[in-house]
Amino acid sequence: MKYKKADRKSTGHVQRHRRFELRLSDEEHAQFLELEIALGMNRADIVRIWVLQHSKKMLVNTTEIMKLLDSIGTEIGRSGNKINGMAKQANILQQQGILQPSLIRDLAPLFTEYIQLQRRLERTFRHLLRLIRRQA
Repeated sequence: MKYKKADRKSTGHVQRHRRFELRLSDEEHAQFLELEIALGMNRADIVRIWVLQHSKKMLVNTTEIMKLLDSIGTEIGRSGNKINGMAKQANILQQQGILQPSLIRDLAPLFTEYIQLQRRLERTFRHLLRLIRRQA
């Protein structure tokens, strides 16, 4: 059954008259075709959905992110230096016999937690840097 043009407009069909061209390498084209088949969508809809609905996720200022990551890394380094200074001072107090064991018992779990968080943060940094390098 064929529809009249008037019927098409009444079903919510949007007339699109602007053209957009995209150039791809052979490898990218093959990946795009695989995506088209896997999603069961045409190319125009895939591009439209990805660009218009995910644009806030996609468009990032990598220079600004790198500056922020650098400043966070600097602060992590400072925290590590302060912890080393505290450990050195604790060793001095221990050698003098004036270090209270309760202080060590209270601080040990905090140091352990700090080390775990620092390692997790370092893994996240490495992952972010890999992602940013791929975009640049």
